[in-house]
Amino acid sequence: MVKHKRYSDKSDPLEKEIEYKTVEKISSEEIPRDLKSTFLSGTKYAYILAAVALLSGIFTPLTIGVALEDVIFGMLSILLGLAGGVIIFLGIKNQKFFKIMVLGGLGMMISSMILIHEIANRPLFG
Repeated sequence: MVKHKRYSDKSDPLEKEIEYKTVEKISSEEIPRDLKSTFLSGTKYAYILAAVALLSGIFTPLTIGVALEDVIFGMLSILLGLAGGVIIFLGIKNQKFFKIMVLGGLGMMISSMILIHEIANRPLFG
């Protein structure tokens, strides 16, 4: 009986190098974005902003007589925390600026927490 050679029995280093370069080239290419995908991405963030505004209780302070300035400042501090969460998410996906984006997002979330405590007249510091 004759032993047949299989494809996996080949040990040609040139083929492996070509395959590696092809995979590297494909992974480094960026997908071009068209107008429709950009619009859909923007609407996704608009829905998130609207949900945060509603969940932050925009209607309750207005009905009990709180100043409009305090309501807007409270919403902006919550949106700061939301932006920090989005930056952390994008930093985890992007390997190039991972540490910078995660630390920046955490800083934004911590500053949002400090601002919320200041608005509630319960300062964390002093």
